[in-house]
Amino acid sequence: MLASAVDDDDDVAVAAITVAELRVGIQLAEGRRRESRERFTMAILDAVSVEAYDLEVAEAHAALLAHVRRMGAPLGAHDLIIAATARASDRRVVSLDLAGFVDLPGVAVTSL
Repeated sequence: MLASAVDDDDDVAVAAITVAELRVGIQLAEGRRRESRERFTMAILDAVSVEAYDLEVAEAHAALLAHVRRMGAPLGAHDLIIAATARASDRRVVSLDLAGFVDLPGVAVTSL
């Protein structure tokens, strides 16, 4: 599924907030499931870069947050940070769940 959305030569990265979401999944899991999630997360972090929440992302986040508030369509806080990270770094969001990224100005999205 991911291979259809991402090419071998694409510069793939994750937002720092995505690392937090993955780490929460590890901390909430137990036993083998926890070990499996830890291995999965480490494999991702070994393979891709992490985009920090910096001043450019903060500016994009503020613009997107103002947009959704004006539209009266609140979105998940983490989804907005992911979208802002993509917008600030001129990247595309690739997601199974597009609901958090629909109609955000300056945010390109690809569905898995």
